[in-house]
Amino acid sequence: MVIDYIILALYVVSMVAITLYTKNRSKSVNDFLLAGKKGLNGWMSAFAYGTTYFSAVIFIGYAGKFGSQYQLAATWIGIGNAILGSLFAWLVLAKRTKDITSRLSAKTMPEFFEKRYGSRKLKIVSAIIIFLFLIPYSASVYNGLSSLFETVFNVDGWIIMLLLAGVTALYLFFGGYFATALSDFIQGIIMLIGVVLMVIFFLNYETVNWDISSLKWFTFGSENTGLYGDTVSLLSLILLTSFGVWALPQTIHKYYAIRDDKAIMQGTVVSTLFALIIGFSAYFVGGLYSKFNLTATNPDYFIPEMLHLVIPVGVMGVIAVLILSASMSTLSSVSLASASVVAVDLYKGKINQKASDKNVNTVMRILCLVFIAISVVLAILNEKFNISAIAYLMGLSWGTLAGCFIGPYVLGVIWKKVTKPAVWSSIIGSLALTVILVLVLGYDKSGWLCDFSTAIKNGISCSPLIGVICMMYSLIDTVVVSLFTKAPSAEIIENAFTDKKIETF
Repeated sequence: MVIDYIILALYVVSMVAITLYTKNRSKSVNDFLLAGKKGLNGWMSAFAYGTTYFSAVIFIGYAGKFGSQYQLAATWIGIGNAILGSLFAWLVLAKRTKDITSRLSAKTMPEFFEKRYGSRKLKIVSAIIIFLFLIPYSASVYNGLSSLFETVFNVDGWIIMLLLAGVTALYLFFGGYFATALSDFIQGIIMLIGVVLMVIFFLNYETVNWDISSLKWFTFGSENTGLYGDTVSLLSLILLTSFGVWALPQTIHKYYAIRDDKAIMQGTVVSTLFALIIGFSAYFVGGLYSKFNLTATNPDYFIPEMLHLVIPVGVMGVIAVLILSASMSTLSSVSLASASVVAVDLYKGKINQKASDKNVNTVMRILCLVFIAISVVLAILNEKFNISAIAYLMGLSWGTLAGCFIGPYVLGVIWKKVTKPAVWSSIIGSLALTVILVLVLGYDKSGWLCDFSTAIKNGISCSPLIGVICMMYSLIDTVVVSLFTKAPSAEIIENAFTDKKIETF
């Protein structure tokens, strides 16, 4: 056990060292958000994308809950994440996002919306939505780590949450995106080594003993044939977790800061391979759940109990660092995305439009700390009162954000005819649809005579399906409304899509 703590301590020391190394690399807003004028190479951008994509939520919440529910069929979520969420996302969005945000000088998604559609109000509303709905996602990451350390290391979850928050706040506050990207690269390597070791030990464990032929790889034919049956549920998860990242500000941000076309091609390949290894391995381990006799009734503790049984002393420290790495990279990216939309889009855009670059940079650093603090408090409350499971906190966050923004953002970088009314319709309609579906599916699942709190809880448990429905609505609504409303002005189209040397679109 001592060696496990030594490994954890070395990891924390390395993160502090990164902070010291990068503390002078984020003097301006551009440095803090985009790692300077040159941007990042393909490897660092790909690892930043992958480590932001996968966190403790997948290793603890998703792998545990859905691995126990679908067995090895859960691995299709990881495969979908690699093909749809990484490969196709990079091919469709990376170059387009890099080009259009460079032309518009947009540093955040709300700023992109303002300049692409000519609406400051749109920027403010989208910034508020992003900040509010990234908080439960961040809290779910803290809860995932809490479950691991409580079960495996017998340490109170709140202690781990505070320690993790402190380290994340340290290197994010002083180093900005460059510190985050550098740590993501190191943490990505740790994640790859860790998942390979994890799979090897699980496949050689006596209870598994390579006998996985009895575990199902598909959900078709499940006895659960209701509206939210196993097949529909699994497909919803694949679509939500694979296409949701197409419109999340913390993943889209990686395209803003990539160096050039060569780096984009490199990043496409590396991010896809990274996602395939990490995603498949996490859900594969979760799919072995039925081979174990576990005492936990909360799915958030399934994976920690399995790790406690299978992973030997010494290696457990590596696995803990694996999950810490995945989580810290996600937390730093989410915190940076949230703080930037408030500092750049609300503070500079609305409250103090004459604020200097240095002033905005300072506000953004402080807001990173505020966001981390709020997320930790929510995570501790969630753990104490058991408000919702980890997987559903993430699903609610992803589904709402992707539902609001996938049409306006994805179609907005591809199609010139997307209009401002279409964007408003997507955002307002998706928010309303989310509330309606939570109530309808919640009452349908628990009985129409149940109390309101039970309906809400059960409705949120359907968040993957709700997210997918909202994403489909957003795409269809954006197209239809755009066709029947006034086209954007020629000036907006020229600024967004025209390059002096080449016509990109």
